[in-house]
Parts: sequence; C-alpha cells; structure tokens
Amino acid sequence: MKNILVILGHPSENSFCKALLDAYMAGAEKMGAHCQAIYISRLTFNVNLADGYRSGETLQLEEDLAKSQELIKWADHVVMAFPNWWGYMPAITKGFIDRMFLPGFAFKNHSGKNFPEQLLKGKSMRVFVTMDTPKFWFYLVHRASLYRILKKVVFGYVGFKPIGFSTFGFMRKTTDKQRKKWLKKVELLGTQFK
Repeated sequence: MKNILVILGHPSENSFCKALLDAYMAGAEKMGAHCQAIYISRLTFNVNLADGYRSGETLQLEEDLAKSQELIKWADHVVMAFPNWWGYMPAITKGFIDRMFLPGFAFKNHSGKNFPEQLLKGKSMRVFVTMDTPKFWFYLVHRASLYRILKKVVFGYVGFKPIGFSTFGFMRKTTDKQRKKWLKKVELLGTQFK
C-alpha cells in the first residue's frame, strides 16, 4: 500500500488548490493508497527561521511541525498544492519549508563534502500550482523559473525524485467546465500515484 501525504499550501481551504488535492486523494484512495493531509493554515508555528541553521539539529520544533515531519517521513509520495503569488509560493508555505527542511531531517552536511546527504531520498513528489498568469507566459517569459528552483534548490536538494509539476492557469479566466476537466485529470494522476 502506498502512503501519500497531501499538503495544502494555499492559506484558504476554500480554494481550487484544496479541490485539486481532494481530487488527487479520491483517485489514490480508489487504488488502495493510504492518504494523510496537512493544511498549513491550520498549523501553529513561527514562519520565521530567525536563527537560520545555526541551531541545527538542536532546534526545538513546535508540536505541529514535529508532527508534520513525522508525516513526511511516513510518506512514500508527497503532493503539494499552492498558488503562484508574485512568482513564488505564499509566505506561510515558504515559512513551512524553511522551518521543516532542517539539517538532520531533510539533509546532512558532512565535513569535506561539497554536497549534503539527502535524507528524504526515496520519496517522490507532485506539485500543483495555480496562477493568474497565462500558462504560455509562465513557460515562455518566466521560463518556469519557479519549477526550476523547486526542483534543483528545494525539493530535489533534499532527495525527492522524481518531481512532477502540474500548472493550472489563467485561473480567473477559467470556466467551471475547464476546472471540472482539470479535476478529472488530477483524479487520474491520483490513481497512478504520480
């Protein structure tokens, strides 16, 4: 049985990001997967990594973050959904990653080595991003820079592989028919654990 963790990075649960995760879970559960969810907006934690990584592995995490780390360890596949705001994810979602992906949990530096040990190796990921930018503009003009950063600098850095991306936009110009089509496509992804 596959363990799948979905993470809602949109501050509002009344969002298309939440609908995407619900559709994904419906598909995955049809195929016998065990799903758990984290709604970042429900967690109580300080989004500011004030001391950087100076505290390292001795940093005391808030209870919600400690539980979230346990869920990430438990998961075989992580699915995250958030909106693209000003070219990146919402501040609360960035704060969640800053506070969670710590040395000793997500990576480990070794003396004499240029690159860290990837402690989340063996896990795969799918990222759903909604945006009010036209899709062609995101890829041609912005060169999908958000995805390159997430793949190389964030999630790939700590070991997630493969990492798939799904883009949903121009959100404010979409019809109900288009959104239903996207949700069906996402449910199918869930049945394939992709």
